[in-house]
Amino acid sequence: MFPYPEQYRLAAPPLITAFMVVWSLLSRPILGDANPIGFYPLFMLFPLVILLHGHLIWSAKGMEKLDQSIYAFIHLSLAFVVWTFAIMHINGHSL
Repeated sequence: MFPYPEQYRLAAPPLITAFMVVWSLLSRPILGDANPIGFYPLFMLFPLVILLHGHLIWSAKGMEKLDQSIYAFIHLSLAFVVWTFAIMHINGHSL
């Protein structure tokens, strides 16, 4: 179906992280501060990124498992920071 399915699987976690940024930038002006509709996708997307990295590690063979593990460690460390700031941005000035 897709011409390059491996590249799509590898690019999915960073694309979801980029979507978290876009979602937080668009949802606050549209929905207002601390709207639950803005929070719920973020609460689902970061665990999805974790599961996708787990799937990439699980499906890798041989030394690729180490490559995928390093990729997951680096990306999840950065994605956690992005996710945290996205939640803070959506929260806005409300307590």
